[in-house]
Parts: sequence; C-alpha cells; structure tokens
Amino acid sequence: MNEGWTPGATGFLPSCDPLRMLPDSFAAWEEASSLLPKVLVSGRARQILAALPILEAGELSGSREIERAMLLLSFLSHGFVWAEPEQPASVLPECLARPWYAVATALGRKPVLSYASYALHNWFRVDPSAPVELGNVALLQNFLGGADEEWFVAIHIAIEAQAAPALMEFEAAQSAVAVGDDARLEICLSTIAGSLQWMVSTLARTPEWCDPYIYYRRVRPFIHGWKGHPGLTDGLVYTGVPEFAGEPQCFRGETGAQSSIVPALDALLAVQHGIDPLRKYLDEMRDYMPPAHRAFIERAERRGGVRDFVLDSGRPYLRAAYNECVEQLMRFRNQHLEFAASYIHSQASVGHANPTDVGTGGTPFMAYLKKHQKETGAHKT
Repeated sequence: MNEGWTPGATGFLPSCDPLRMLPDSFAAWEEASSLLPKVLVSGRARQILAALPILEAGELSGSREIERAMLLLSFLSHGFVWAEPEQPASVLPECLARPWYAVATALGRKPVLSYASYALHNWFRVDPSAPVELGNVALLQNFLGGADEEWFVAIHIAIEAQAAPALMEFEAAQSAVAVGDDARLEICLSTIAGSLQWMVSTLARTPEWCDPYIYYRRVRPFIHGWKGHPGLTDGLVYTGVPEFAGEPQCFRGETGAQSSIVPALDALLAVQHGIDPLRKYLDEMRDYMPPAHRAFIERAERRGGVRDFVLDSGRPYLRAAYNECVEQLMRFRNQHLEFAASYIHSQASVGHANPTDVGTGGTPFMAYLKKHQKETGAHKT
C-alpha cells in the first residue's frame, strides 16, 4: 500500500480529519493528555505520569485510533522526559514505553515525537465545513499551550494543506515528460509554483502570534529528542520493551525537516545538494516520516526526468515555468533560514537542555541551511 500511495486533496495531511477521542477504555491517556499543560507547570508531571495504568495497545481498532494513541503517548512521554529540561529523564516508565513502542511499530515509525504526530495528525477544524487553513485550524494537543505554541504548529498544518495542489501534479508532470507533452508539463509546473507561493506567504506569518523568545523557552524544549542532544547523550531506556533489551535508544527530536513537502519537491525538480552534515541529516529524517510519504518521495526520485526534459526541450516557456518553481522553493528555504536565525540561533542559550547551535533534531544547522538555499537557486536553467 505504501509503495503506490499518492497524495490526494489533503496532501500529506490525513484524508479524514484526525480522531479527537479514543474509546472509554483509554480514558486514562485522554485525561492525562488533557491535563498535561497543568501538570507540567505543577512540577509533579513525572510523578503523575508514572502512575498511569498499563493499557494494551492491541485493543486499538483501525489506523485512526492508532494515530490518536501515537499522538497522546508521544506528548505524554516527551512531557515526562522534558518535565525538567535541565535534568531530563533517562528512563521512561513501562506505562508509557510499552504501548508507545507498540503503536509506533504498528505505524512503521519510531517511538519518539515526530512531525507526523506533532503536526500532521494534531488538528481539528473550528468550522468543520470550512477548509484547513489559518483561522480555522486548532491543535488537538499541546505541551504548555498558549498562542505561540498553537500558532507555530498551525502554520505548519496550513502549509501542508497548501502543498496539496502541488503534490497532486507530480504524477501528471512525470507522465507529461514520458510522452513529451510540453503544454501539460507547463500547466503542472505553474500549479506547483502557485502552491509554493502560498506556502511562502503563510510561513512569513509565523511572527504574528509566535514570539521568538517564547518559542525558544516555552515551545522548543519539549520537542527535543535523545540523539545528538547534550542532555541525553546516552539516549533513553524504554522500560518494558523486550525488543530494546533494556538498552538506551537514541532517536532524533521533532523537526519540520520531517515534513515530506520539500524533499518531494527537490525530487521532482531534481534539486540536488552536495554531501554535507545537513544532507546526511535530512536523509536520516526520512526514517521518521510515515512510510507511505517516504515511498512517495523515493518514487519521484526514481522517475525523475522533469529538469532534463525542460533543459532538452529548448522551450523558453517551459524554462520559465521550471525556474519559477525553483525560485519559490528558494524563497521558502530563505524564509526558513531567516526564522531559524531569529527563533533559535540568536536566542541566548539558557543551558545545555536547549542549545542554540543545534536544531531540535540534534544537528548544527545555520551554515548548511545557507548552503542548501544557494544550491537550490543554482538549479535555475
């Protein structure tokens, strides 16, 4: 199923709105999650979360319930680990670890908070009859809550929705290349450029409700992982998970680099990046994507052909359409670079638990973000 999956009208967002509540037998998870912002402030989060009953993930029915459980357990577990950011927990209790591993395995993902749970499956529409867009999307789950956290994630969700028209053109674009249909390819590229333009405009709205100071100190600490993080150099022990044999596990933290949009566009447009630490890191991020999304990117890479076809065609209008896609992709990367500088790099470090020189995924980023932005622009024909 993953091999042949293609994004529809919702893009990489789920085709059905995320489930908002699990059955009553999982009420303990639901109640703990609803109280998470309160217990994190109380200073008793670890004591309260460690006392949760061990629920059987095998009783979940269907992918929507499993995704909902993955979301809840991801937030609860990260809340437990990072409840005291300067003294992160190195051992996760069985009541969280065992079911978390089970649902992650069922979804083909890793037991760590990823972009899929933080953004893709973490929303509801205020007006169910209106589109998924800023002003009509709200989060199902928060850590501390507040406007800054809400808006930061809502921006990503809105961008995912705006990417859908572009993603739906992939098949048509590569089919047009296969049969030499210049006119159809131009239409596809124009649609892709239009989607990217909307995405850039939405990303630029981040500062409206998300302040860099608040983001760095109240939002960012909870989404770190336990690989490449100075506060958890040995990783995290998942109690009660025989597959890990009591050994600490190292997984990357949540990051927008786990979104499949930009890698998919790079694949279609044949935008290539030189081997460097960020390139290796971005390749690793595919392991944290939903398997179907990862397969879609890999399929686009295998088929390729768009850039070569445009170059070989000699058609000025095709080159212009392709170049506009590259230009908008470069603008998106440039906007992201500016925000990485203001929201993370320029913030005064408040301790090893929230370093400014690495992203939440645990890698140095500023120099390589600049490099990748320049490499994108260099692909104009």
